[in-house]
Amino acid sequence: MTFDASEILSWAPAFVLVLARVAAALVLLPGVGEAQAPAIVRIGLALGITILILPAVQPTVPPVPTASLDLALMIAGEVVTGLSFGWIARVVVLALPVAAQFIGYLVGLSSVLQPDPELGAQSGALAKLFALGIPVVVLATNLYTLPLIALTGLFRLIPPGHMLPLGENARAAIHAAGVEFGLAVQLASPFVVAAVAWHLAMGLTTRIVSRMQIYFVSMPGQIMVGLVLLAMTSSAIVLAWRNEVAVFMTALPGGGY
Repeated sequence: MTFDASEILSWAPAFVLVLARVAAALVLLPGVGEAQAPAIVRIGLALGITILILPAVQPTVPPVPTASLDLALMIAGEVVTGLSFGWIARVVVLALPVAAQFIGYLVGLSSVLQPDPELGAQSGALAKLFALGIPVVVLATNLYTLPLIALTGLFRLIPPGHMLPLGENARAAIHAAGVEFGLAVQLASPFVVAAVAWHLAMGLTTRIVSRMQIYFVSMPGQIMVGLVLLAMTSSAIVLAWRNEVAVFMTALPGGGY
């Protein structure tokens, strides 16, 4: 069996373009793109996905431009497309730690006035805990396959070498951000209701017993009630989050192809 060098070279531009988009998307995709994952695993996954989808994508690749600058712009466009797709897929997943941050503020486990320098100025212990659980849930429930399927279909929607529609991408990004915040509020809604009822009861107690140091009396009870409520609702929160994320990822650009 002989290898034709010219045939191999004809596949090289398509390989580079597909790899640029796939590798850029895998940097941000939930589950497979986590910082804790070894770099060699992510590199191997990017190469494997590229090799698998390359035969179907190669016929749609435009002719290679003669100018090196034009080829560099095509590669840069693929990187931007991959990063945009990965960010849209990831932003809704972050609704879980955002909801946990809301819960931490409501329960009393964190405060915007006293940030934790070890966990980060805008983070808390509860948010970190739920953020660490994201890749576990995504990988254990095969949720990571949905954005990978959509990424494959994205090559049919936006063939290699074609520019990303900025208007459509902006609308998708705004929609994803809105879904993330709305989902975070829904997940934290039991704690919002409990916090309102608790503070209302503490306000009435202050009116009745005006000399009571209400802050030192209420905070231990607030934390205890919040932790009990969290223990009762944590599994339901994660399950509701997983279902909503699955619905969103099914509707990602390219998911219908």
